[in-house]
Amino acid sequence: MKNFKSVDTKNLLKVLAEHKKWMEQDGGKRANLQGVNLRGASLEEVCLEGANLQEVDLGGASLQGALLWGVDLEEANLRGADLRGADLRRANLGGTDLRGASLEGADLQGADLRGADLRGADLGLKMDD
Repeated sequence: MKNFKSVDTKNLLKVLAEHKKWMEQDGGKRANLQGVNLRGASLEEVCLEGANLQEVDLGGASLQGALLWGVDLEEANLRGADLRGADLRRANLGGTDLRGASLEGADLQGADLRGADLRGADLGLKMDD
């Protein structure tokens, strides 16, 4: 089992605030949460465009409506995560564990899903009988 780094709420909020400044080109710095344990976190509608989330543990996390355009999630754990309506355009999801994740309404245009495990994931596809 992989050992993930831990981050407390105060430091996570600081990273998110710095990332927002970076996105607005007002100083700050790009979020780097590589290898961090965010299991079960509530990150609805968070903006992490272009962030480094390689090998992050977001298992069971809620990322509904999150802005994750161009995010690097290579080898991340998103097992059972709620990604409904998330913007994952051009995201790197290579080797990501998406088993049982909810992706209904998520925008995956241009996303790299090579090697991603999508078993049991809900893609919101309706099949006619």
